[in-house]
Amino acid sequence: MLRIYDTHRDRGKIEFEHAVLQKLGGRSLPFQVPVPILTPTGETLVQLEEGAGKFACLFQYIDGDSPAEEESGYFESFGEAAGTLSRVLAGVSPGLAPVYRPYYELRRAYPLCTGEVIRELCLNPPVPLTELGQELQLLYRAHENITASLAELEGLPHQLVHGDLNASNLLVETKDHRQVAALLDFEFCTSDVRAMEPAVILSGLLGHTDEKTAVRDFCRGFSRRFRFTAAEIKAIPVLMLLRKVDVFLHFATRYLEGTDEASVLQEQVKLLSVDLNQLSVSTGAIMQILLEEQNTRAQTGILTEQLSNAEQYIPGID
Repeated sequence: MLRIYDTHRDRGKIEFEHAVLQKLGGRSLPFQVPVPILTPTGETLVQLEEGAGKFACLFQYIDGDSPAEEESGYFESFGEAAGTLSRVLAGVSPGLAPVYRPYYELRRAYPLCTGEVIRELCLNPPVPLTELGQELQLLYRAHENITASLAELEGLPHQLVHGDLNASNLLVETKDHRQVAALLDFEFCTSDVRAMEPAVILSGLLGHTDEKTAVRDFCRGFSRRFRFTAAEIKAIPVLMLLRKVDVFLHFATRYLEGTDEASVLQEQVKLLSVDLNQLSVSTGAIMQILLEEQNTRAQTGILTEQLSNAEQYIPGID
């Protein structure tokens, strides 16, 4: 499988991603991950043109299907895979410094999106965005709310996280769509708050046609492999909000740079405003489900047994 990097031309980002994938490729995991194929000179990537040309690499092909949007039977397996990945990544040392900033470093990750710029963009939108005034005001309030909480997040446990797990970045078994076959696209892997991993996934389930069942299935699977501290569970709603604000700043930056047309930001503003409204409605239910599943595993002893079993995938972890 040939991959050409169109989103950036930063060699350091690709080298870090590949270093993580090579470490994971040496583990016996219950799912597959992309593993880069080395060039004759021992590298994992090539530059297609001299100078600032795009980078490309080859991966072994992985069998599986992308789940359809309406499918939901794989969420428990997805939770188990994500939980196992979190435990494995806790013990991975790629030997390189991460390039991507953690989610909570919004100001450093998006230098164009200063407080003044976001205020002007949202409260005095340019002509292409004037019809989205209400949605932009909602995003502005979310931005202000999350920036006031960033300092507290730095004190939570950190480790490597995938950072972008969702239905588009996984494959399910062709013969059984209930079973996750592979986790893909580790481009944004970095050191971050470890609870960010499930928060990103849960934020993607907002508004799902069967949201409550999908959330419960995912939390049940994840809790078999991973248990959070009380402080981490309490932070999940904040981290979900952070994910939405991060996506907004990502596309706002691309608009300000001229990388995307205004229509791309328009569509994202519409989608994100819907998600923010749904988050305010669903937070209580999501927290209750997460607490129930985490407590159930702890009380019955299943969690201890499952974590012990999971250590076969994590050589070297005490």
